[in-house]
Amino acid sequence: MHLVAAVLALTALTSGGTPMSVHDFKVKTIDGKETSLADYKGKALLIVNTASECGYTPQYAGLEALYEKYKARGFAILGFPSNDFGGQEPGSNAEIKKFCELRYKTTFPLFSKIPVKGPGADPLYKYLTGLPGKQGGAVTWNFNKFLVAPDGKVIEHFDSRVEPMSTELTSKVEQVLPKS
Repeated sequence: MHLVAAVLALTALTSGGTPMSVHDFKVKTIDGKETSLADYKGKALLIVNTASECGYTPQYAGLEALYEKYKARGFAILGFPSNDFGGQEPGSNAEIKKFCELRYKTTFPLFSKIPVKGPGADPLYKYLTGLPGKQGGAVTWNFNKFLVAPDGKVIEHFDSRVEPMSTELTSKVEQVLPKS
């Protein structure tokens, strides 16, 4: 009987209850197609809120370099444009996609523009920012980064000042890459 109760509780948590991991979320691609982050099970992830008109916008180049360096080893960067900080992402999804592809030659997945703070924050970001300690905390500006292990558990939240190719970040990425 306890096993049945445990299975029912787990099912409730992963199908509409309290999220257990990043993999429990559905999001929209930059082209508007709904997708599940469960598609990324088994990959280490870096979830980043981005903006096209920010002092940190050149980090797109570093993010692409990081993605290129580790993608063959089971790593992905998930970019979530947001206009929450200084109105620095005013464009439409199509404009953002074009900007990233032309200016920074990005190939990592981009998703639809979303709010990442406040009561209207996207559910994924409510989850991320609600995590305890170094895993979560408020998104303080554009280009905050959340490192996620292959099992969907958030490892660490890095603020905007942490460059994508910095030793601080790359050493953590290497620690969470899937073991082959």
